[in-house]
Amino acid sequence: MKKLLYILAAMLLPTAACAQKASSEKGMGAYLFTFFNDPTHSLFMAVSYDGYTFTAVNDGQPVIAGDSIAEQHGIRDPHIYRSPHNGMFYMALTDLHVFGKQRGLRTTQWERDEKYGWGNNRGLVLMRSRDLIHWTHTEVRIDKLFPDEFGELGCAWAPETIYDKDAGKLMVYFTIRKTPGGRTKMYYAYANDEFTTLTTKPELLFEYPDEKIQVLDADICPMPDGRYFMTYVAQENPGGIKYMVSDRINQYTDYHHEQIDAEAKGCEAPNTWKRIGEDKWVVMYDIYSTNPHNFGFVETSDFKTFTPLGRFNEGVMKATNFSSPKHGSVIHIKRSEARKLEKYWKKKNKQ
Repeated sequence: MKKLLYILAAMLLPTAACAQKASSEKGMGAYLFTFFNDPTHSLFMAVSYDGYTFTAVNDGQPVIAGDSIAEQHGIRDPHIYRSPHNGMFYMALTDLHVFGKQRGLRTTQWERDEKYGWGNNRGLVLMRSRDLIHWTHTEVRIDKLFPDEFGELGCAWAPETIYDKDAGKLMVYFTIRKTPGGRTKMYYAYANDEFTTLTTKPELLFEYPDEKIQVLDADICPMPDGRYFMTYVAQENPGGIKYMVSDRINQYTDYHHEQIDAEAKGCEAPNTWKRIGEDKWVVMYDIYSTNPHNFGFVETSDFKTFTPLGRFNEGVMKATNFSSPKHGSVIHIKRSEARKLEKYWKKKNKQ
């Protein structure tokens, strides 16, 4: 009898996994790509109906100006997330303008003394929406929220959001240089329900085996078996994309030394997204070492082997009306949501 039960359980496990996968993709028929660029330090959105060809809404112009939502009058590293808990859309962004001095926004290269390192910002922007058009936004200063431990932090970069079902909360994870001149590491904290602040002190997401190497730009993707696939950047020579797998959303120790990107030179900002209706996941990344900037792509079905897909407009992936995107993310949306977003910006441009 026990043997029969084991056999039945084994037969049902794949079915349950498929049902969970189908449920998360139910009604989804398009992809939304968010990114920024250096000239504007603002938010862009692009839509795809096949997961290969992306077209920016608003005629390729920003949909939200960085100077309208950020303390430094510019944003970087926008990450969009659709919560399985309530269906709301969340965005987390870096509050930083790299060219603030050149634009007359400040008198110095950075907001603070150069000893704090490149960028040396202290804030994030948290945003929330029901329809991808109307957004709330809040500027969040890490140094002011947690002055005892992070009052002198060097930077706070590239925030991302994921729902932690065990905690029942949205988890925001991001890069921190904790002290001036220190190394960047990955931290996580939990946000309030309104997504207007962080309610817990940032904690380390993982420790890299080589303490001399900076790590940044982590991205966490749920796997079909319930585990989590985390890609991140190790600034080695060249800097590139590595990964770990864990059964805990906020703790990673499964180190793999190999890089999974297809680049000979440096890249960063990985983001993993699934092809709708297929057992294929795309890992895209920002190739900062090429001019003009471009995105690269690899594809996997097993989270162990990664097939190169080339770059935007140099392979199967296409960008139709934009170029030089930086640090982006992709989510599934409904076809109706994509059409509504396109229609809204077309109408807006005619006014």
